[in-house]
Amino acid sequence: MKKKSNKIQRIRGFALALVFIGMGIMYLGVFFREYQIIFSLFLIVGLLPILLSFVIYFWVGMISTRTVTVQCPNCEKYTKILGHVDFCQHCKEPLTIDKELEGKDFSLDYNVDHRRNEAIEEIKKESAENNQTK
Repeated sequence: MKKKSNKIQRIRGFALALVFIGMGIMYLGVFFREYQIIFSLFLIVGLLPILLSFVIYFWVGMISTRTVTVQCPNCEKYTKILGHVDFCQHCKEPLTIDKELEGKDFSLDYNVDHRRNEAIEEIKKESAENNQTK
């Protein structure tokens, strides 16, 4: 099963992986020290993922300033939510800022507008059916 993680942390983890991939590519260039062009090519190609990770870190920093900060009901620590549903950064508790999705099974698909709207319509239909049967 996939490990639960906050979206911001997943993006930062991807950027960190790019740094190590770039360093690995650069390190492979050491095996071609005798051939200056190939050695330089490995260094330049290895620099590209590192520069991309710099851009991603900057982008996630800008996104992080505009996120909604909420208090987790489980651990009572403050966490940033990116989208309508996300996990707590500390205790991995599923969180939502959409009142209509509270109590519904957690899915990261609710961050996509049309899927969230379908889920809300389904909830409304179920509540209307329950009201009619009563």
